Amino acid sequence: MQKISLGLLMIALLGNCVKEQPKNAITIFHAGSLSLPLKAAADSFKKYNPDITIYLEAAGSVECARKITELNRSCDLFFSADYHVIKLLLATNHTGFYIPFAGNRMVLAYSPKSKGAKAINPANWPDILLQSDVAYGRSDPNADPCGYRTVLTLKLAEQYLKHPGLADSILSKNNQFIRPKEVDLITLLQTGAIDYFLIYESVAKQHNLSYLILPDSINLSNPVLAKHYESVSTQIRGTIPNKFITINGEPIVYALTIPHSSKNPELALKFTQYFLSDSGGIKILKSMGQNPLIPFDTLGCGKIPDSLLKFSVQNENRQ
Repeated sequence: MQKISLGLLMIALLGNCVKEQPKNAITIFHAGSLSLPLKAAADSFKKYNPDITIYLEAAGSVECARKITELNRSCDLFFSADYHVIKLLLATNHTGFYIPFAGNRMVLAYSPKSKGAKAINPANWPDILLQSDVAYGRSDPNADPCGYRTVLTLKLAEQYLKHPGLADSILSKNNQFIRPKEVDLITLLQTGAIDYFLIYESVAKQHNLSYLILPDSINLSNPVLAKHYESVSTQIRGTIPNKFITINGEPIVYALTIPHSSKNPELALKFTQYFLSDSGGIKILKSMGQNPLIPFDTLGCGKIPDSLLKFSVQNENRQ
């Protein structure tokens, strides 16, 4: 009883130490792969709005969503590396819309010191990854879209290269190097703990990593190949114990939303408008290696706030 009482007292004390978010501030949960673009966008936004404070909190997109749904944490904006995370985990109890804003593609990152770095090419990369002395890292599919996209990419490679069992063989090795989000693997690569990992091209560019460009049939980048990508799938942990969510292959689409729990939705809208503008966040995304999807198609995106409809295809068609 004494231990329990002490534990409750500590929780109460910690609760009292939590500071309320200032009225002129917003909190953004975001995918790790957006850390540098969002930091640049936030800094740029603050030049025009110096009295605003922006708190950025990076994690795997699935983990970000679970903070909202399972930990009851509030944020003003959520930037996900996969729009499906918003559709499957947040809508409609936690948000009423999402805006797809950018694409990406999967590449195989390595360093000049990686084993096989001088010989690797689009034909032999699976054989190099399967070598016993080559260490391969990946992010956790249950926490990070890059993690389950790694699985999907390897399954597509198995088909494309006609190499039965390739995906399982690679995924079964070096599991000590699974991390919560893809950017956690960069340090492992730079220190030589791992030799290779699959990552978004934008992140590889932002961190000046060497990387191998994979064919469109594998890299999840080409909307024309959407049906082909759907031929593979994987599963991640669902919102209910012992339940799983099936993730089908499809072109990579990043999305954002303003959750119902936002404490400052007006300021969140203001930042979103800046982020989606050609001279704001979209310009930054382009400069950091991502292909914007603005103007976006509102079909299936829920009830978009009126002030954000100007960034849609439908709005352009009306003009």
